[in-house]
Amino acid sequence: MAVRIVTDSACDLSDELVDRHQIAVVPLTIRFGDEVLVDRREISTEEFWRRCRTSTKLPETAAPSPGAFVTAFAEAADAGAAGIACLTLSAGVSATYQAARTAAESFDRVPVEVIDTRSLTLGQGLLCLAAAEAAEEGADLTEVTRRAADLIGRTRVYGAIATLDHLQRGGRIGGTAALFGSLLSIKPFIQVKDGLVAEESKQRTRARSLEYLVGKAKADAPLERLAVANGAAEDIDQVIAQLREVEVAHEIVIGDLGPVVGAHAGPGAIGVCYQLPVGAAGGAR
Repeated sequence: MAVRIVTDSACDLSDELVDRHQIAVVPLTIRFGDEVLVDRREISTEEFWRRCRTSTKLPETAAPSPGAFVTAFAEAADAGAAGIACLTLSAGVSATYQAARTAAESFDRVPVEVIDTRSLTLGQGLLCLAAAEAAEEGADLTEVTRRAADLIGRTRVYGAIATLDHLQRGGRIGGTAALFGSLLSIKPFIQVKDGLVAEESKQRTRARSLEYLVGKAKADAPLERLAVANGAAEDIDQVIAQLREVEVAHEIVIGDLGPVVGAHAGPGAIGVCYQLPVGAAGGAR
C-alpha cells in the first residue's frame, strides 16, 4: 500500500480494524488527578470506564506532541509508504491537528497531508476507514486526500448523554443548569457541527433520547457508512438492534467510546456516526 493512514486515538477504531487496514494510531494522554496515562497503551477503554464510575476526579485529556506524530510518520515511511494521509480529531476541540501539522512541516522523507476531520469518535473513524480503503484500492495521496475531504461534509455525529455530571464538571454547562436538568430528567442530545460539539436538543427521558438518536440515522437513510460508539451503556444492545434496520452500503461498525471523548461525555453515552451518500440532501456540516 503506497499511501498509509495515520490518525489519533480519538478515532475509537478497534485494534482489529486498525490492524486490518494498517492504520497507525497516535495516542492522546488521559489524566486522573496527578496520574497521566497514554491512551490505548497504558489504559484500556474498559479500565477507563471503571475509573470513571469510581474516581472522584474528572478525567482530562491532552493532545499528542508533534514528536509522537513524527515517530508515526517515520514508521510508515520505514514500512514503505510513498505518502501519508494523517486524519486528526477536529481542530475545534483539540490541539491534536496543530501538533500533526507541526510534525508534517518538519518531516521530509515522504509527502504528508494533514486533514482536519472536523469530527471525533467513530465519525473520525469512518473517515479513516474510507481513506484506508481508497489507499488499498491504489489511490495516490492526492486522491486519498480528495476522497476524505469530500466525505467530511457528509459525516454526521450525534450523541445521547446519560448524565450531566461530566458536562457540568468539564465546564460545558453551568451548575444550575445541571441541577435543574437532573431534577427534570433532561438528557442533552449533542451533535458535532462545524467541527465543534454543540447541544442539538433536549430530551425528557433516556428512552426518548435513544429513540431520537436512532431516528436521526433512519431519517437520513440510505447511508454510506454507519457506526455506533458505546460509552459503557447498559442499554446499548437495543440501540444496535434498531440500527441494524437502517439501510447502509457498508457493514455497521460497532465500537467503544474511548477515553478521549468519553472523558467529556461520561458513562452511558452513546454516539451514532454516519456518512450520507453522494448527492444526499443536508449539505456540509
